[in-house]
Amino acid sequence: MLDIVVSGGLAVLPSGAEPADLGIAGDKIAAIGAPGSLAALVAGRLIDAAGQIVIPGGIDPHVHCNWPMPVPDAEAKLTEPASRVSQAALFGGTTTTIDFAPVEGSDTVQQAIERRHQQWAGACYGDYAFHTMLLGKIAPEILGQLAEAVEAGHPSVKMFTTDITPSRRGRMVQHGDIWEVLKVLAKAGGIAAIHAEDNDIVMHMYDKLMREQRTGFENMAEVHNTLSEDLSFNRVIRLAANVEGAALYMMHTSAATGVRAIAAARANGVPIYGETLHQYLMYNSEDYKKPNGQIYHTYPSLKFPADQAALWEATNHGAIQTVATDEICCPLRIKLQGRRIDDTTGGNAGVEPRVSLIYTETVEKRGYTLNDFVGLISTNAAKIMGLYPRKGALTVGSDADIVLLDPRQRHIVRAAAMHEADYSPWEGRDLAAWPSLTMLRGKIVVENGVFHGDLKDGQFLPRKVPDEIRSRPAV
Repeated sequence: MLDIVVSGGLAVLPSGAEPADLGIAGDKIAAIGAPGSLAALVAGRLIDAAGQIVIPGGIDPHVHCNWPMPVPDAEAKLTEPASRVSQAALFGGTTTTIDFAPVEGSDTVQQAIERRHQQWAGACYGDYAFHTMLLGKIAPEILGQLAEAVEAGHPSVKMFTTDITPSRRGRMVQHGDIWEVLKVLAKAGGIAAIHAEDNDIVMHMYDKLMREQRTGFENMAEVHNTLSEDLSFNRVIRLAANVEGAALYMMHTSAATGVRAIAAARANGVPIYGETLHQYLMYNSEDYKKPNGQIYHTYPSLKFPADQAALWEATNHGAIQTVATDEICCPLRIKLQGRRIDDTTGGNAGVEPRVSLIYTETVEKRGYTLNDFVGLISTNAAKIMGLYPRKGALTVGSDADIVLLDPRQRHIVRAAAMHEADYSPWEGRDLAAWPSLTMLRGKIVVENGVFHGDLKDGQFLPRKVPDEIRSRPAV
């Protein structure tokens, strides 16, 4: 017998979108059948999904919770915790998020991961995982610890090729150390997640604009510029191409130059994957000039309309496989605290509207297939990050992470009606659909705007990146 049957909806299966019923037993999808075929087997609840699109729960592979937020001339404040971000995610149809475990000071890799586990365990409504994050000079003993972490289910490692701003010294990992980490990950079965900007160019432009007294944040695209992305992406790609088995995940690709670098490497068989953010797809450097233009910013900067066009083209079976948020959940007063090129707050509140935003922009406005849309917000991240097919798919045996996306009633984004922050860069956006129901491993956690989740619901997800993903551009 089945605990729940979702009947009458248009289900986005791996083979394509088709009318189908889904049967759930415990926390798994136990059966998929023709419309009406499973009703007699349900012992619990029959959910009528007529007129709705049934998709796997969204996966956001790039969020920051409990994150130190620099405050000018004061001690850094922590951003909102996993409890707040995961609740907002579930309301928006995202059931899994991947955060970061920074290895700081004298930390071992294991200590860094354990610290994040302590912050998240029993304090997250949705399922979660961590990228290990390396900062600054890499001590030799860290390399062996990384291999152990990959074996323990933490196969992705983030590194910065820049300090981002003059005040954040100590983030950048030298290319020689990146090279050594790539060798470890290639052997252990991991993947490198790179924030790639050319530090020399970025810091040169900070100095230049400060000399010229053009320090307003509206000039950010001149500092974190397209040349920086061109140089850094290609340099990291050349490192990986010289390490057999090295795989790359290029975080928050923001420019046409990054798109071209990824596309060229993929054409040469390099196992490299591109992530962009919905900010880059829908806003550009002109938006910095709007009132409170800081709300649109994250690092690297917004770029130009030509870069937006290249990014959109790349989401259509090109160099971009995932659309993430770079989630930073903080109050508007914190988001607006900086007004200069060197102190503007990065990150953004976007995890709640992400799924519906991308549906609107891809399916409604650009004619993407439902499978392509689901790939960008769920399936591709699951495959690249080692969660598929447990996550990111409506298949028998997969976790019953199921979202009913309702296109029958349009949705206007209002920060006051959401669960994330007291502002939204998407305020007033007219969305073509909104989730009416979100299910996490067989439990209905949101239904018709009512929350039924529990902080004990969220589970940590150990991951293993498949050999196929690491041997060639398989997604």
